[in-house]
Amino acid sequence: MAKLFSLTMTIPLLKSRVLPLEIIGHHTPLISQFISLQTEYKPYPIVGWNRHIETIFAAFYRSVPDVVLKRECVRTNDDGVVSLDWVFGEDLDLSFNSPILILLPGLTGGSHDSYVRHMAFKARRDGFRVVVFNSRGCAGSPVITPQFYSASYTEDLRQVVSCVRERYSKSKIYGIGWSLGANILVRYLGEESEACPLSGAVSLCNPFNLVIADEDFHKGFNNIYDKSLARSLRRIFQKHALLFEGIGGEYDIPSVSLAKSVREFDKGLTRVSFGFKSVDDYYFNASSSLSIKDVRTPLLCIQAENDPIAPSRGIPHQEIKENPHCALIVTPQGGHLGWVAGEEAPFGAPWTDPVVLEYLQLLETDTYNSLRLLEV
Repeated sequence: MAKLFSLTMTIPLLKSRVLPLEIIGHHTPLISQFISLQTEYKPYPIVGWNRHIETIFAAFYRSVPDVVLKRECVRTNDDGVVSLDWVFGEDLDLSFNSPILILLPGLTGGSHDSYVRHMAFKARRDGFRVVVFNSRGCAGSPVITPQFYSASYTEDLRQVVSCVRERYSKSKIYGIGWSLGANILVRYLGEESEACPLSGAVSLCNPFNLVIADEDFHKGFNNIYDKSLARSLRRIFQKHALLFEGIGGEYDIPSVSLAKSVREFDKGLTRVSFGFKSVDDYYFNASSSLSIKDVRTPLLCIQAENDPIAPSRGIPHQEIKENPHCALIVTPQGGHLGWVAGEEAPFGAPWTDPVVLEYLQLLETDTYNSLRLLEV
């Protein structure tokens, strides 16, 4: 049986406060030596002291790197369309077998988002061929059939990975997912299990347990996020509403058009599209926490303890500890897709970017194989 490793690093945040940076899993001996983890985790003053301020600040005021993208539309097996945005000009100085990084943004997100652009810019600089996977309807991706995407649906990602793998057959392929994109990515890893073609993956701000996430979404200030995301979902739907005209069945299109919460949208449309008997059935069965036990691909999960949208109580700590392919880092603060800390704070890249890139570089080397020496 393999040994389980667990490490809690106590890092001073301010002179009057000490907050823990938690690292658990079999990867711990290597990850704890990352250069990016040797300095103190210091949330940026004022901005990083409140989870809501940090979440909102990062969403509206984080810089957006100038990354030129080239769009490719991929026809799916069910006659839908997803859009791949490739970092433009990379083929000029990358070898054909350079590693490939697929980026999966969060709910209603896409290649325009600042956190996606920062990662694309840095990964490209570090020698990765980078592509952003935009779900149906997101970032202007066309919708030509009466179906969008969901936390449960992995078939589009499966086809994208297959397409990339066929084109670059000698390259290693990695995936990074944020929020809903992380949930989809981890579900895909679990479904593919031993047969997964990815060489590694990173999950950030994963809601993991969608039942718990839904419960917290309707509490206090979180209602602001709920209404904002519902508004974004309505905008995407309204652009393609004619596709659903007269669709019948259990769809509740009038409610979807007026949805004031993500739950209302999912109840009237998403859960019906993907064959769930109720919205609660959808949230339970779409939760990626159920998939961790089946993951056989190296996976690093990074979460914030105070994340208002991906609650820390939903993190599958025990499942991650028991899976020798998984590791988890939990920061004391960070909000949702925030992590306004580190050398580039407050307007630059999230604190997580250097950690993620160190992990990917670790997987690119033989160093990762030394983990086997720690097993008995």
